[in-house]
Amino acid sequence: MNELLITCAMSDWFSAQFLLDFFYNNASYLFVFLFMVIESSFLPFPSEVVVPPAAYIAVTRGDLNVILVVLVATAGAVVGALINYFLAVWLGRPIVYAFANSRLGHACLIDEAKVEKAEKYFDAHGALSTFIGRLIPAVRQLISIPAGLARMNIGVFVIFTALGAGVWNCVLAALGYWLGKTVPYSQLFESVEKYNHYFTIGGFCLLLVCILFIVWQAMKGKSKKAADGGER
Repeated sequence: MNELLITCAMSDWFSAQFLLDFFYNNASYLFVFLFMVIESSFLPFPSEVVVPPAAYIAVTRGDLNVILVVLVATAGAVVGALINYFLAVWLGRPIVYAFANSRLGHACLIDEAKVEKAEKYFDAHGALSTFIGRLIPAVRQLISIPAGLARMNIGVFVIFTALGAGVWNCVLAALGYWLGKTVPYSQLFESVEKYNHYFTIGGFCLLLVCILFIVWQAMKGKSKKAADGGER
């Protein structure tokens, strides 16, 4: 069976199906919050087994409210993202700068000036990067790390993390709500897995578009500098 494993370090039985069943039988706003904190922090954890079943329960059993599910899930995502952010500030940043100032760093063509330049770039474009990153699979858990390394303004970080996570959670909640109207619980996992595959493809397409846009902007900037240099 094509299952989404939470992480290789966990037991084989600790699959997405197990988590979905557990959440369905123990649904509460507290679990929504805690699971989303985990999902957004340093542990790989699929939000697809939290928000869709919570919305599904809101439709089929009425134990939860869809709007509150989205709000609580988004709050959990922000808290989890802040954990990664501050870990990067307190632990990651000193390591990165130590590497940049080392012989190995210089051998890899990395120095403190380049790190500072990267930080300035993220400081200038970090808001959009944070928002879009929350919509891309695998990236959404990691986008908080460069934000912390660059010491991105914490208020801006929280706002755009909440916006990105809110949009993603709305998509997942809408899926769960629709499935609650159309499929029995026995088909919930299969349906969530099916549509999550589509979401993953869409997310990576968005990532590709972002990369192409960045490359285009970089080439555009170089062309402009070359033109200005020629005029002089």
